[in-house]
Amino acid sequence: MTANLNYRTGYIAIIGRPNVGKSTLLNNLVGQKVSITSKKAQTTRHCINGILTDEQSQFIFVDTPGFQTRHTNRLNSLMNRTVTQSMRDVDVVIFVIEALHFDERDRLVLKLLPIDRPVILVINKIDQLADKSRLLPFLEKMAKEFAFAAMVPVSAQDRMQLPELLSTIRPYLPENQPLFNPDEATDRSERFIAAELIREKLFRLTGEEIPYSASITIDKFTTEGELRKIHACIIVDKAGHKAIIIGKDGEKLKAIATQARKDMERVFGGKVYLEVWVKVKTGWADNAQMLKSLGYG
Repeated sequence: MTANLNYRTGYIAIIGRPNVGKSTLLNNLVGQKVSITSKKAQTTRHCINGILTDEQSQFIFVDTPGFQTRHTNRLNSLMNRTVTQSMRDVDVVIFVIEALHFDERDRLVLKLLPIDRPVILVINKIDQLADKSRLLPFLEKMAKEFAFAAMVPVSAQDRMQLPELLSTIRPYLPENQPLFNPDEATDRSERFIAAELIREKLFRLTGEEIPYSASITIDKFTTEGELRKIHACIIVDKAGHKAIIIGKDGEKLKAIATQARKDMERVFGGKVYLEVWVKVKTGWADNAQMLKSLGYG
């Protein structure tokens, strides 16, 4: 890409309470799956950078964990700290809420919003509104809550209004040349993405049976030509959780691994050999040394 004196590049934090659609928004803005999604709260645990490059700008989106108010273990404290730190290191903040929903959980996040940089309110899930005329009074209400630089209603799931959101963000990015190659969609490694995809399938296939305090380690990741060989381990807190994940005759674990492998092959663009085990490590979500080894804090 040739140098453009008017080119804009910047970091944009995507914040909000759990389950408002932050990761879906990131994936559909970037046009590729870089952040995992599920209906379970706290699916995202790390800051994930998703990169979108066009002729005018490079948007570097930072998907943050949902700000947690219910649980107080060390893992959640680290994730909440990640949210607050991310807002200090970006050029623009996107605050995501659900259409017609603004409660005390959202207000707690609102109190964290910076006043020294632009904050754009994104009202997500407008596709679920039967009566769109209710949106205008809601926007007027939200305008009184905070001095937002702009407010953009969208449907992240259906990609509605996403071009308008990009156009709204662009003027707030600093004039700067791209920091990443145009074909890069994320700065995360394949090893990290592999672990996240396994965790996504774990959450989706176990429903509410397994608490969010399960994590993934990649014990081995090798490449032989176009084939990636991956050996991974699911870390859980209790022996009962291990039994649920494995399932009768190992069928649940097999389904988790199969779905994760298929996603990896789509994302990586090549064949994947995947083996997954389950281990019990009691109290890992409150163990500082173990959290550090798993990449938290």
